[in-house]
Amino acid sequence: MNEKISILQRREAARQLLQSGQWKEAESAYRDVLLAEPNDADALNAVGHILRVTGRPYEAAAALRRALALQPAFSQAARELAEVLTSIGQSDDAVTVLEQSLAARPDAQSFSMLAVGLATLGRIDQAIAFFDQALSLHPQDQVTLSNRLFGLYFDPRYDAAAILAEHQEWDRVHAQPLRRQIQPHDPPGAPGPRRRLRIGYVSPDFRNHCQAFFTIPLLSRHDHEPFEIYCYSSVEKPDDLTQRIRSYADVWRDVAALDDGQVAQMVRDDRIDILMDLTLHMSKGRPLVFARKPAPIQVAWLGYPGTTGLSVMDYRFTDPYLDPPGLNDAHYSETSIRLPDSFWCYDPLGDQPAVNASPAAANGFVTFGCLNNFCKVNAPLLPIWSQVLQAVPNSRFILRAPPSRRRGEIVQTLGIDPKRVEFVDYRPRPQYLQIYHRIDIGLDTFPYNGHTTSLDALWMGVPVVTRAGQTAVSRAGLSQAMNLGLGELVAQTPQQFVDIAKTLAADLPKLNQLRSTLRQRMLHSPLMDANRFARNVEAAYRHIWQRWCRERS
Repeated sequence: MNEKISILQRREAARQLLQSGQWKEAESAYRDVLLAEPNDADALNAVGHILRVTGRPYEAAAALRRALALQPAFSQAARELAEVLTSIGQSDDAVTVLEQSLAARPDAQSFSMLAVGLATLGRIDQAIAFFDQALSLHPQDQVTLSNRLFGLYFDPRYDAAAILAEHQEWDRVHAQPLRRQIQPHDPPGAPGPRRRLRIGYVSPDFRNHCQAFFTIPLLSRHDHEPFEIYCYSSVEKPDDLTQRIRSYADVWRDVAALDDGQVAQMVRDDRIDILMDLTLHMSKGRPLVFARKPAPIQVAWLGYPGTTGLSVMDYRFTDPYLDPPGLNDAHYSETSIRLPDSFWCYDPLGDQPAVNASPAAANGFVTFGCLNNFCKVNAPLLPIWSQVLQAVPNSRFILRAPPSRRRGEIVQTLGIDPKRVEFVDYRPRPQYLQIYHRIDIGLDTFPYNGHTTSLDALWMGVPVVTRAGQTAVSRAGLSQAMNLGLGELVAQTPQQFVDIAKTLAADLPKLNQLRSTLRQRMLHSPLMDANRFARNVEAAYRHIWQRWCRERS
């Protein structure tokens, strides 16, 4: 009996150390437990977790596999192992582990994690189906709900009307019940249309994240005399960029530890006039803060140029190319505000690496490339890329794709010599940008175009052949090209896409000219004119505030 009590006490002490983040001490405590109870699956899982978060993935995988051998239906261990395997480039094995776990015991979190894993492998149709499975078990899981809504933009089966309908259904079920928490808005000071406005920005990505390439140009150029800037940061691990962004705010609020209701109350207490959502339904977004309408005017921008579905989101920022007037205004729950030039203002946060000479001249062949997130690659897209590669003999293709069986499937679908295709995985930004030194022409994805990735390519002197569709996310390439005066790179049909890529590949002088001038062209375009962009955004803020004042009077 005493020995059993001792084991229980050791387990509890280990658990408390784990919860407090004392990794070294917790690992030692759990290993003591395992000395007494070698087949304790919970302790093995805990050790696996500690090994994962402390950067020992192979040891973590071994411990977690032992836990699952003891308890095949141990869903938490399966998810932990899948995360480890993904981190070391074993995506196929991660999927298999989750599938086996789900066969033993259906679990909402595992279904959701499997869906995310399949999406990263370019299997968005399967991902949507597994998100649905997860929601059938846990209908209120807001993370899964948002992941599914965001995923619809990548799936070519969904048009703009269908995407809106799905978002509005989410709003009806999950957001509208919170409208009872909306309180009357009493702005500080005089309600006059010209007074200083309090602008609040809400984001989990005020950090080393691609969002910083767009928030820094705006926040660093705000005019603080007519606008007081508040940032509501859900950053869990602040870094140097967090501190830089923080310096641009008049008021900074760390809200990572607060729930949505608490954040909404803070916004009310701060008496914000215009609240801006920078994340929408992307990872760690806070849409249910906005569902409580803590500010009189709410706006969506940046995360992606789509809809939130929220009936209490007043506006969304866009531009004349993403959303030409009259084209698809009915496909958003918000009123569209078109910034004069561009949805984006880009700062690469450094001028390195420098642009190199066109690689085709030295290689004797043209290299195409696509370094977009692989979840944007889908079955209808691959035959179009195949036509491009077959139309340009001896050309090469560099594609970012996680290590998995999908690489072999892609080569088979492309129907070309495997030696002509090179796959690359995720790399830190400096090494990622270096890859463009080996690419002559970018091939865009569809229906979700490259956004940040295309701007990175253009910054590195690589023209991007794109195809425009009906949804805003499928018109990003069009918007960027038009802001650079490069409308000739935009296709309206698959055949035009092939023809543009083929023609450009055959014109080495044109490629050289673009290579040597694209960076300067970007620097002198609206895509990188931060002062102009900030003034355009501020004019939009003043316009919608004056409209609110008129409607209130």
